[in-house]
Amino acid sequence: MTAKNRAPARPAITVTAADHAMLSRIAAGAVNTMPELAEELTRELDRARILPEGRVSAEHARIGSLIRYRDESTGRETSVTLVWPQDADIEKGRISVMTPVGVALLGMAAGRSIDWTTRSGEVRRLTVAAVGEPVQDVAAA
Repeated sequence: MTAKNRAPARPAITVTAADHAMLSRIAAGAVNTMPELAEELTRELDRARILPEGRVSAEHARIGSLIRYRDESTGRETSVTLVWPQDADIEKGRISVMTPVGVALLGMAAGRSIDWTTRSGEVRRLTVAAVGEPVQDVAAA
């Protein structure tokens, strides 16, 4: 494989121990209903740096984080809050971690880019512009 056709390296991601445990259970539960997404989430969790219990990183997107990202194909910037599936509300900008873009954003730090596949199968590149502190009512839900 040459450098030209090699997929770009996936950026390092960091998740809390509590989020990792919960997301692992969610991925296992989604194997039959959303197999591709469950597999992608599991792959991301397998490569994640896991922070010890009680530690968090304000630099990395986690459940409840306000994230501003740019779609590199359109240049459009979007702000969303990453939430658990039951708290998703696209009209309020709350995006489920169990969506393709939610999985892509998980654990990312500002300045990092990642390729993700939309529900329609299109590969897009997004760059995280900023990660804000978690919204308390969302992170604790």
